[in-house]
Amino acid sequence: MRRVEIARRRKIHAARKVQAAAALAQRIAEGIAPQENKIAGYWPLGDEIDCRPALEALRARGAEVSLPVVARQGHVLLFRVWTPGDQLVSGPFGTVHPNPRAAMVTPNLLLLPLLAFDALGHRLGYGGGYYDRTVAALRKDRNIQAVGIAYDDQEVETVPTDDNDQPLDAIITDRRTMWFKQAHQL
Repeated sequence: MRRVEIARRRKIHAARKVQAAAALAQRIAEGIAPQENKIAGYWPLGDEIDCRPALEALRARGAEVSLPVVARQGHVLLFRVWTPGDQLVSGPFGTVHPNPRAAMVTPNLLLLPLLAFDALGHRLGYGGGYYDRTVAALRKDRNIQAVGIAYDDQEVETVPTDDNDQPLDAIITDRRTMWFKQAHQL
């Protein structure tokens, strides 16, 4: 399923990456409440929808923005503060991270990349489990929001899940927002 979804996302990305990133930025900036002030995004890899314009808009409104750091294989992600223009360093799996001297932060809202999602709030990732482990660990200690971001066309009928998969609180696409836990709306 992952290979099929990677190929599908590649086609979507090629057709509308710039317009989708702008639309996503507007939807995120309008949909995330001001009290969500510690927001973790990601630096897009390949054909992932670009959340950097959204992160820049959130930062301009006063949010502390961070990016994930893969500290050790098989562990939870850590987060370091990121400001547009900051120097980034190479990480594993083709990732880029904020400078190791950037302050560590614990976000209260995570914007997660994905390969596919379904109408129940399930997310298909790359299979490494980093985001699922991270969301599970953060949910043990605090009330955090896990928001998948995607091209609208990445929706599928059903995402296969197992006991380790963490459901999303919401999905924000370039065309709509879907809530899965009404009590936790942003």
